[in-house]
Amino acid sequence: MGSLRMIELQLVAFILVFSASVLVPVLDLAFPVLASSYILALSRFAFPSNSSSSGPSGSGTEIFKGSRMFRMYVVLGTTTGLFLPLAYVLGGFARGDEHAVRSATPHLFLLAFQILTENIISGLSLFSPPVRAMVPVIYTVRRIFVDIDWINDVWLNKTLPINANFQVFFLHQIMIIGLLTWLDFET
Repeated sequence: MGSLRMIELQLVAFILVFSASVLVPVLDLAFPVLASSYILALSRFAFPSNSSSSGPSGSGTEIFKGSRMFRMYVVLGTTTGLFLPLAYVLGGFARGDEHAVRSATPHLFLLAFQILTENIISGLSLFSPPVRAMVPVIYTVRRIFVDIDWINDVWLNKTLPINANFQVFFLHQIMIIGLLTWLDFET
């Protein structure tokens, strides 16, 4: 549980930095508030938890134990969805490429909020398994539209210098693999 708390602190730091940097649109800033309200309404009215029967030992129980292949898929998704875009944003900061940073930051902001929400909800017996399953669905649906905007912004709206071949190849691979990974997860 100690490492989980460290991950949550890092996610909160990412969220605060992205929010304070004015790189995330207002709609994406409001989305976690609306999604959290919807999740709370679901847990209260549609799928209430049987917290009286689960007790303190029932909080944080794992509802799905994935196979080895699923765990590899999660590692691939984490790499393509979180680490590579984060490397791209940090590289954009280092190069002074504000356009690249502005394009990729909403994806990272929503993903960080999703992971934080999943970690908090999975640790509380207040939320039933259907509500816990809805969290990645809600955030992924929004993030697909953000990723499509990111692809459109970088591929169609920005001309890069000729010496940026590796950067273009890297970015295109990140976006294609990330979008296919999340679309595959949803279907």
